[in-house]
Amino acid sequence: MAAPVASYSSIRGMNYLIVSDRDALTHELADALRSQGHQPVVQDSALAAAEVLHAPTIDAVIIDGRLPGVNWEMVREGLAANRREAPESLDSVERRHIAATLRHTRGNRRNAAALLGIARSTLLAKIRKYGLDRDASLAR
Repeated sequence: MAAPVASYSSIRGMNYLIVSDRDALTHELADALRSQGHQPVVQDSALAAAEVLHAPTIDAVIIDGRLPGVNWEMVREGLAANRREAPESLDSVERRHIAATLRHTRGNRRNAAALLGIARSTLLAKIRKYGLDRDASLAR
């Protein structure tokens, strides 16, 4: 019987990809993760794991280092592609959208306000708030 797996994560409900062809080890690890509130996804080959690795629902990967056929460069690329970045702030999105709308209207603030569905005075306040009035490319 293997030693119990200690809980190192306070985050519950993570999706783990476990890649190993050793059934006993994989079974015990998957059971330990399930008992801590996680969801293990088990694959027994590197090829099968490559299919799942790009899924946005995989939070962590556990790979048996002795598994034949593992292309570590592909693993690194897959993990890099799956890295989640923090969402952009609403202010940042709004600033970009207002700037794009002003470029579209060639700086015409009345038309930009109409396209955005806001009052011209509101647009002017937002232009000042985001410092867009200092951007010469957005002026008429």
